[in-house]
Formats: sequence, C-alpha cells, structure tokens
Amino acid sequence: MQSLSFRKLGLLLTEHKLQVPLDHAAPDGERIEVFARSVVWADQAKNELPWLVFFQGGPGFEAPRPDGPHSPAWLERALQDYRVLLLDQRGVGRSSPIGPDDALSLQPQALADRLALYRADAIVLDAECFRQALDIRLWSVLGQSFGGFCALAYMSAFPESLREVFITGGLPPLQRGIDEVYRQTYRSTIEKTVRHYARFPEDQTRMRRLIEMVCAKDIRLPGGDRLTVARLRQLGALLGTGSGSERLHYLLELPPGSPGFLHDVERASSFARNPLYAVVHESCYASGIRTDWAAQRVMPAAYQVDPTLLTGEHIYPWMFEDFGALAPFRQAAHLLAQRQWPRLYDPLVLAANSVPCAAAVYVDDMYVPFLDSQETARTVRGMRAWITNEYEHDGLNAGGTQVLDRLIRLARGTL
Repeated sequence: MQSLSFRKLGLLLTEHKLQVPLDHAAPDGERIEVFARSVVWADQAKNELPWLVFFQGGPGFEAPRPDGPHSPAWLERALQDYRVLLLDQRGVGRSSPIGPDDALSLQPQALADRLALYRADAIVLDAECFRQALDIRLWSVLGQSFGGFCALAYMSAFPESLREVFITGGLPPLQRGIDEVYRQTYRSTIEKTVRHYARFPEDQTRMRRLIEMVCAKDIRLPGGDRLTVARLRQLGALLGTGSGSERLHYLLELPPGSPGFLHDVERASSFARNPLYAVVHESCYASGIRTDWAAQRVMPAAYQVDPTLLTGEHIYPWMFEDFGALAPFRQAAHLLAQRQWPRLYDPLVLAANSVPCAAAVYVDDMYVPFLDSQETARTVRGMRAWITNEYEHDGLNAGGTQVLDRLIRLARGTL
C-alpha cells in the first residue's frame, strides 16, 4: 500500500492507495486502485487510537475532502475519539473512477457485468482489504445515506471486524420490495412539493411558466442538453435537505433563460461529474430482486394530472437518452435494470447482531423511507434508533457535531 502525508490546521492527513480485485470472487483477475485518506490530530498521530471508516452517501460519490477539523461538520466530533479513514468508494474520486470513455470502450454486456461489481457488497470487501492492509483488528463504521446501506452490509458480512456502527439517514429495507420503496418516496416527494408551493406560492406559477417555455422552445443548458419538463421536475431532489426549499426558491426566482438560471438548473440535475450515481442507483435497493426501472413503473398518476409536481431521487430510463453524460451508459443501464441481483444482507446475521450500533432515522426523510428504516431498526438486534424530525436527510452535516455525538453515546449506552 502506498501512503503520503501532509499537515493542515493541526491535522495530519495521510493518503493511502491500495490495489484490490475488481471482482473479489476472482482475486487473481483484474485489479483496481482504491483510495482513502486518514485524518488525525497531528499531536495524537503516534497514539494508539481506534479507527472510524466513513462511507459516503450516493451511490457514486467520493468521500469528503477535509478543509480542516470543522469540514465536514461531523469530523471534529469523530476526531475526539478516532483516527478517521475517508474512503473513496470504487469507481469515483481517486478510486479508479468510471467515466464515459470507459463506457464507450466496452460492449454493453461487458460494461453491465463490470458495473454490477460496484455495489455495497464490493465496497465492503474493499474496506476489508484496507482494514487488513492497515493491520487494524477492529474498527468502527459511520455510514451516511447509501453509506448506511454499506454499513449494514458490513454488519451482515463481517461483524467480527466491527467495533461499533453508526448510521445516519441510511437504514435500507431488508424485506420490502423496491416498488414499495418508490411508492413511499413518491408520497414524500409530493408532500414536500405541496409544502414548498404553500410556502412560496409564486414558485408554482413560475414552474407553470417554465413548463410552457420549454414546451414552446428548444432551450439548451450550458452543457448542451435540452431543458425538458422532466428535467425541470427533477429540481424536486433539492427538497430532501434542510435548506432545500430555500435553494429551490432562489433558483426559481432567477429570470427564466438567464445564464444564472440555466447554470443552476444544470448543476442541480447533472450527472456529468458522477455518472455512476445514476447507473447503479436503483440496484442499491435490489437485494435478491430485479429493479426493472421501478421509479418509472410506479410513478403515481398524479404526475400525469399536475405537471408542476416535482420528482426526487428517482432515476428514469429517459435520462440515458436526454443526458449527454449518461448516453454512453444507456444500453448497460437497461441490462442492469433486468439483472437478477444477489442479496445484500443476511437477516439472520443481523437478527443475532452483537456489534454496538445506533442510527439516526429521520421522520421526514425524502430519500430513504422512514417506515422501512424503522422496521429495519427493529430487526437488527441491539440497534438503538434515534427517531427525529429535527433534521432532514442531511442531518449529519447540518447538525454539526451533535448528530454523531448522540449516536456515539447511544451505541455506548451512555444516553
């Protein structure tokens, strides 16, 4: 394993690069590079501190890049107890990132077979390789959103490697099918949309005018994609965070067609930087099932009646036609939608869990259904759930040090 260290604002940051199998079931085959950055207070660098590995949300997003002890917001609390490892999940950041050129270099079936190796189960195996390479007997895990899915998969596959587990906004369903997951997320998204328009009535009027405009004209975003009604609706994904309603309002108040408006729409609905997010998104809910474009299939009839209703964290087949950055993945994405996926979790192992664990479950979570998270919390033996409407899905960052501190105390039985 290669490592390089530097200091910043009292922190010692060490960059680690490790070669791991692309397919852990074929350890002698192709290998990829996985990157992680460890963070510790410089004056504690020689101390024997326990480790905490962070799994980022997504899928398809790299770990945060720390600007100091307060960025990301939870880092300061973590550094009180741990040496932190920020893992770039395979395919993103500095971990052999996948882009359009990779997609174009492979036949669709070969690309789909490769992308099938980028789910939570493979990410957990990469983390195990890092744990062994760093000679760590036990470490703790913090998983945000999709990172929570990874954390639960870790508890299911390698509980003997774990000291503690903390999950924020990321307890996935264990038994419920993907169709019901998306029915719940649509209900939440519609409710959030209605609340937003009640708060900012002029925004619904603006949305109607924008819909008329994009239907009448060929309006192009800065990257060249055509602005469509479906893409406008995707702005609803903003509503899943604590400040999302304000961000949506500030975007919609910009003059239609202005450079600022077009840039902000593209940025809010773009997958150009992290295409893996769109390509494997539905598969993160596929534990022993096919997805078959679930979000498209179960979209409520209300969306046909009211064009101003917004969508959320939903991926659709049309996106691989309309988004230039996703077009190279189109055929592979259709193949993945028909794939019969293996199970991600072992309910029997989780029911017998002995790893101290705690989870923040957000009542108003628009991305991960509250009812599923609540049910999973009851299923995992010893899981202490903090059920709250104080935060939205981004509570780990919005709450500063408070959310992680509460979970640590819950898992350790001091709260």
